[in-house]
Amino acid sequence: MHIFSHTPTARGLALLGGAVATATLVACGGGSGASGEGTLKLAMTDSPACGFDHVYVTVNKIRIHTSATAGDNDSGWREVLVPSPQKTDLLGLTNGALQELGSLPLPAGRYSQVRLVLSDTAMANSLVLSSAPDSEIALTTPSGQQSGYKLQAHFDVVANQVADMVLDFDACKSIVRAGNSGQYNLKPVVAVTKRLTTQIEGHVDPAIASSVVVSTRDPDNQMRATVPDSSGKFVLAYLPENTSYTVVVSGTGRTTAAITGVPVSTAIGSTVLNSAASPIAPPASATATVTGTVLNTNNTPLPEASVNVQQTLSTGQALDVAWGHVDPVTAQYSLRLPLAAPLTAPYIGNGGALVFSADSVTPELYQVYGAAAGYSMQTTSPAVTLGVENSTTTKDLTLAP
Repeated sequence: MHIFSHTPTARGLALLGGAVATATLVACGGGSGASGEGTLKLAMTDSPACGFDHVYVTVNKIRIHTSATAGDNDSGWREVLVPSPQKTDLLGLTNGALQELGSLPLPAGRYSQVRLVLSDTAMANSLVLSSAPDSEIALTTPSGQQSGYKLQAHFDVVANQVADMVLDFDACKSIVRAGNSGQYNLKPVVAVTKRLTTQIEGHVDPAIASSVVVSTRDPDNQMRATVPDSSGKFVLAYLPENTSYTVVVSGTGRTTAAITGVPVSTAIGSTVLNSAASPIAPPASATATVTGTVLNTNNTPLPEASVNVQQTLSTGQALDVAWGHVDPVTAQYSLRLPLAAPLTAPYIGNGGALVFSADSVTPELYQVYGAAAGYSMQTTSPAVTLGVENSTTTKDLTLAP
């Protein structure tokens, strides 16, 4: 199964009309153990989706706990209830656009677990394929309506202050096709980040805007990604301060391009990579496919796994080129990758024209990584060297606890 084709639909910047009704706090026993009270404010945004015209989710409530390991029935949970849940199209929330989810008072302290609980009503969570724009398909959401999807989160609520947080929902990574059944599973991949007044913006050639993804990794190694709008403009928003981001432009059939040494700070606010007059336009590239199965050490397939493919520059910088979940039945993956060497350009500031050159790394050499809950080690080497154009290379991945 080809789980990731890097062909997202280009989206605009408009916010969805109407915020979700003000949330209500329900205390389910226990407290944070800290004195004082602050406020948690929540909003939702989206990273790119692949091959979808719409991805709809309906959030009923958000559960919050100070412990990363708290179980469903443990005390200490606090819940943000949404009185009038709205069906939200995540693909209207790219390039920094937000859907407000409300705010609530919380005891001061550190919070380490967030759970997203979705509606169980018919078609509350669904998608529309780009290949079938007139047909809406219900998403299978196991566990999403009971205990909720567990999100990795670490944030502080300070007394008499507002903790302004964003749920960055990656629709591309979160949708998994279930073999040839015609069904799609929702396995949310959501980064919980601060709503900062920082961003990186730039432009790609409008002719390729609908077929590339722009990504970076923050200091916590969380991937941030977006898709350009129809004019080619892209925005990577709410980024923590860092003196040296690497911004990657990638897509099926395109040479991967990277801009290195990009600074982000609250003093700068919006870091401008380039202007619309000098857009990033990575050239076409021949491709080959890497495919395989993600297994545990007993050779049992891991249908909950995900796969990420990186290419390492001669400087040691790793570039994210393609990613996605394995097939939820067979645990197989299939990714089509460029054979051309990646292009790099240093950030020059003030939106000036970027000058790209081919990196000296072996063009066909990639690193393929698998990941699954409860598994922390990959016992097989991630390195794989692709074959000639249109060839297929098999690379099974074995994970250990």
